[in-house]
Amino acid sequence: MEEKTAKLFAERKNRVDTAIALGTPDRVPVAPFIASYMQRCSGSSYKDIFYNYEAAGDAAVKFYSEHPLCDLHTFSGFTSGKANELADSQMIDWPGKPGTSVSDYSSHQVIEREFMTQEEYPEMLGDFTGFMLRKYIPRAYPSLKGLAGIHFTPTVVLNTGFLSPLYSREAGEAYQRLAEIAAEDAKAGAATGQYMQKLTDMGFPGLLSGMSEAPYDILGDYFRGTMGIFEDLTDDSMQGYIEAACDLFADQQIQALQYLKYADLPVKRVFFPLHKAMDGFMNEEQYHRLYWKPLKKIMMALIEWGVTPYIYTEGPYSSRLEQLTDVPKGKVLYHFEKVDMKEAKRILGGTACIMGNLPVALLEFGKKEEVIAETRKLLEDCMPGGGYIFDFNGSLENSKPENLDAMFETLDKYGKY
Repeated sequence: MEEKTAKLFAERKNRVDTAIALGTPDRVPVAPFIASYMQRCSGSSYKDIFYNYEAAGDAAVKFYSEHPLCDLHTFSGFTSGKANELADSQMIDWPGKPGTSVSDYSSHQVIEREFMTQEEYPEMLGDFTGFMLRKYIPRAYPSLKGLAGIHFTPTVVLNTGFLSPLYSREAGEAYQRLAEIAAEDAKAGAATGQYMQKLTDMGFPGLLSGMSEAPYDILGDYFRGTMGIFEDLTDDSMQGYIEAACDLFADQQIQALQYLKYADLPVKRVFFPLHKAMDGFMNEEQYHRLYWKPLKKIMMALIEWGVTPYIYTEGPYSSRLEQLTDVPKGKVLYHFEKVDMKEAKRILGGTACIMGNLPVALLEFGKKEEVIAETRKLLEDCMPGGGYIFDFNGSLENSKPENLDAMFETLDKYGKY
């Protein structure tokens, strides 16, 4: 990194770190979550994130070179469309997938499915790896159904016959397909690293260095589905299973994130998108016991390692604000989609840094004057005393260019302390 950009990198990082620690930097850190808009406005598309890494990456570089007020880049890398085609991924539909109705300029679409029945809780909890091999993976990735036959029974191990479930014809076909998937994923990973480094060399720290999920969301998103987890939530006989599953997933996430204790990274933040805990999704007691408690277990492990949990709440979250104060001071970053930010600042201002809430719909459909007014209001409500980072209420996929320009101009004019 050149001396000039190294200095910019350090200034931007310090600005964000100061805000997270509830300090007052020279100006409000600007970290808008730019999603596929950085491709759209630079001659690329969301489809390129899956199939044309160079075009998508160059678009990200172009966007940030034209928007130096950003203190962090939110480029999250590439996903291989070919790998997902090979796996026959059932959880998502994505731009460029053969036969898709998803626009080239739209993000991927999640297709929730029930990959674990209510009756299968004991099997999943008793033998997680076996359940994933024999049940979950064949359901979520049908092209790997050959793994379903890998099952061992107690026997005397005197010869290699014991290994036969591993080298059946069906398993061999699955291994071959896995090798093809791995090769495609490796291409996406290498390209991601290349463009992450380019943005670093331009003086932009990354927003994230890892990703996790609340254990309850893992259970609801990927195993039971929203309707399935609602059914479990209202059945008293299932409460113990839900708690046990969430505790298992919390321990697994802590284990998976261990690398952050030792990795030499300039930024150590882990992103948690909160999907199923907004106002009205469960009562207060259920939220504390089933959602917050296992999530906090992961958060506290990260904080102990010097890592910042970046908690990205989704939907209305006003009834949860008091619960969110249950963390060490200046160690957590909270993002909001839909709350009264002045009230969030009042409740959380002495505990954690807050960000978010500028409507992306306003940037896409609103008037320039409305964008300026809303940006100024957020600054007036959240700037006092520090502990604030500017962001949208969600991921930006489209915007009127003049609206985005007006937002940055307003931040530059009124965002200084």
